[in-house]
Amino acid sequence: MIKTSDLLAKKCQHTETGLDDASLPIYLAATPGWEQQGPRIVKTYQFKNYYETLAFVNAIAYVIHVEDHHPELVVTYNRCVVKFDTHTVNGGRGGISENDFICAAKVDTVHQQTFC
Repeated sequence: MIKTSDLLAKKCQHTETGLDDASLPIYLAATPGWEQQGPRIVKTYQFKNYYETLAFVNAIAYVIHVEDHHPELVVTYNRCVVKFDTHTVNGGRGGISENDFICAAKVDTVHQQTFC
């Protein structure tokens, strides 16, 4: 069993190995609210207004930079959709790796500490 605290203690590493289908539910259980959508994991964060949305994007920018694992962000007035995948897995075709869940846990922590 993987816990959120386990993911928070890790740093992203270069990898060409994605998670297998049996591991995905275990990692998803450790990161509530994240869901698999094809070869990526996705979560939508809601905010009161555009200022809070941009503050969140700026807050996670540091985490993303330090981990060197960059998501796709869809930013609207009061919402930010965060999509993580790892481009180097599956022979360069992309997919989901542990790095995606490490960053998901860290982005959740920023959200919880700042906006909840």
